[in-house]
Amino acid sequence: MERVVTRRQAGQFLLVRHGLAGEWRYAGKDGIMEWMRLVRCLQFDPLNIVGYNPHLVLQSRIRGYRPDMLNELLYRDRLLFDGWDKNMSILLTEDWPCFARRRGTVLDSRMTNPKIRELIPLVLRRMEERGPLSTLDLEFSEKIDWPWAPARLSRAVLETLFFAGEVVVHHKDGTRKYYDLARRHLPAELLEAPDPNPTDDEYRDWYVLRRIGAIGLLWNRFGDAWLGIGGMKTAQRNASFERLHRQGRIRRVIVEGLEKYPFYVKAEEEALLDEVIRHGPGKAKRASILAPLDNLLWDRKLILELFGFDYRWEVYKPASERKYGYYVLPVVYGDRFIGRIEPVLDRASRTLVIRGWWPEPGVEPTDDLLDSLAECIRRFANFNEANRIEPDETAATAADMQRWLRLRP
Repeated sequence: MERVVTRRQAGQFLLVRHGLAGEWRYAGKDGIMEWMRLVRCLQFDPLNIVGYNPHLVLQSRIRGYRPDMLNELLYRDRLLFDGWDKNMSILLTEDWPCFARRRGTVLDSRMTNPKIRELIPLVLRRMEERGPLSTLDLEFSEKIDWPWAPARLSRAVLETLFFAGEVVVHHKDGTRKYYDLARRHLPAELLEAPDPNPTDDEYRDWYVLRRIGAIGLLWNRFGDAWLGIGGMKTAQRNASFERLHRQGRIRRVIVEGLEKYPFYVKAEEEALLDEVIRHGPGKAKRASILAPLDNLLWDRKLILELFGFDYRWEVYKPASERKYGYYVLPVVYGDRFIGRIEPVLDRASRTLVIRGWWPEPGVEPTDDLLDSLAECIRRFANFNEANRIEPDETAATAADMQRWLRLRP
């Protein structure tokens, strides 16, 4: 049976499902793992203005979140690992066998380079003898063509081994990766497990279901939600949606006013959707600052249609072309997006500087909203280990910051 919902109900389901509406649903490392088993992928980005993207995602959902929690799950507990999915991502270690096809493809393509092929045994032997290595530990300085840009041969060899699954990230120093042999850190039964999706159709179906789960409610429409899946064309994606729906693994949801593009939810989550339809997101409201590459924002056309919120991450735009600012983040409260904020951490003085605040049209600054927004910013400052919160006195939005954020010079 198809469910017909309003845009608001669809948006409420997404916010509840992501742990952004109502009471806090997740806490501590167990909460991180519970949420990760729901979405199974957390996108990474190397920019660190007020925290790396994975940490920004988690601080909005995990009560009392600290970055060391995720680092322990990655590099001590080994319940998560660095890998490639929605571009560079953090993934569940239990999903390692599902990426066997990608690892094999990488190895086949990269091993065609004779320089890489020649150095791989040497690097593996050195790692066996010395332990974790980074590019600083290898002397291969020659530049070669590489997918993103010309790179040193030392980086190319280590990344080939990484994407092929021969090595894993042992730890990071900032964004610098130190690699070690995968067999030292992952159990043999996992490394030797067969691909659970051996056929092309099974693999594509798994990936479509995975992306629906990463967001919660998704349409079959071209967009950034499908980034990182190599080799799947529109016709193949269409076929996967049809198979999954026919098998009862996903349910079709019609959003009023968007009938041209049906939405889909995983079958096991339709009970939560029905609960939200009947009871709403709950009375408790809290404000949260979201990450720029938050799972909720992977398909920004979808967010525009459901919430009326048009978000563009402007870090790669020239300053003269930006509408808001360099690292501007969305803010949610209750069941809607209420504005955008530009926080910057001054690490020398441990001060969280707010460079801009742009409330959404039609949002009223009620006492409850302002209290929640002030608490949200204090929480965000604590997450960044900032001792003070200050507005940028020269900002064009300084008056709004005083009124909405209760920040004064």
